[in-house]
Amino acid sequence: MSKILVIAEHLGGKLNPSTARAVSAAAAAKPEAIDVLVLADNADAIAAEAAKIEGVSRVLTVTRAENAHALAAVLAPQVAKAAAGYSHVFAPSTTFGKDLAPRVAALLGVAQVSDVMAVEGSHTFKRPIYAGNAIVTVEADPAQTVVATIRTASWPAAAIGANGTPVEALNLDVALPSYTRFVELKQGKSDRPDLQGASKVVSGGRGVGSKENFEIIYKFADRIGAAVGASRAAVDAGYVPNEMQVGQTGKIIAPELYMAIGISGAIQHLTGIKDAGTIVAINKDAEAPIFEIADLGLVGDLFKIVPELEAALAG
Repeated sequence: MSKILVIAEHLGGKLNPSTARAVSAAAAAKPEAIDVLVLADNADAIAAEAAKIEGVSRVLTVTRAENAHALAAVLAPQVAKAAAGYSHVFAPSTTFGKDLAPRVAALLGVAQVSDVMAVEGSHTFKRPIYAGNAIVTVEADPAQTVVATIRTASWPAAAIGANGTPVEALNLDVALPSYTRFVELKQGKSDRPDLQGASKVVSGGRGVGSKENFEIIYKFADRIGAAVGASRAAVDAGYVPNEMQVGQTGKIIAPELYMAIGISGAIQHLTGIKDAGTIVAINKDAEAPIFEIADLGLVGDLFKIVPELEAALAG
């Protein structure tokens, strides 16, 4: 029977929802046990959150001052050491997981399976290729530890229970690299929902026209309580910061409602929203590719349509 170790992602003392999605993927492999590994300088509160995720057998903690910041070079040797006795090591396919998992795989001397969107068996997985235009089935070597990143947009978050599972502290005797050090963390702050986990997202594209015009997107998103995203074209044009980018080279999301305003629908953008529930497109170009995948489409000037929608909501 397989045993899966899920690496917890956290920031600011709080567990990232991507961890619960990775646990869902782990459960699909029907393992004997699913353990969550928390690496932090103070793991107590994070471990308590992880312990309430349904399906988790144990939460393992590694508390070291060096783990105060999520540096892949520092965390990877610890994960590789903790992975002894596990058949699988899963991490969310977020910036955190994409940075960490390849290092863990290299230290274990195995190939990595990326962006797992479906589990067909304990060592058989499906993942997207060619910007999501094709799905490939891959089979990992059963004789080796499987290191995989989980496409979080393809998995629901595991339920949160009332009672926590056991939490155990690990004391790993592993030397950590001294060539990597933390300098600073720059991140955008917003009162809006987090783009990665929001149930509603409003995104603007090049068609919005300017950084100043993007206020129409912010205003409408605030009206419906949505997170705000953007296409790569809008980011490259300087309308918004790159942490708002949705798509293959940005964030891959799966909201219940996705509104694409002034976005033509390049394949790289569509890759990031293919798991969305309902897609609404607003564009003046009736031939825009976004309309091919949209559930609802409005052809016209966004600067007329969006205020009209907002007025309708207000009424």
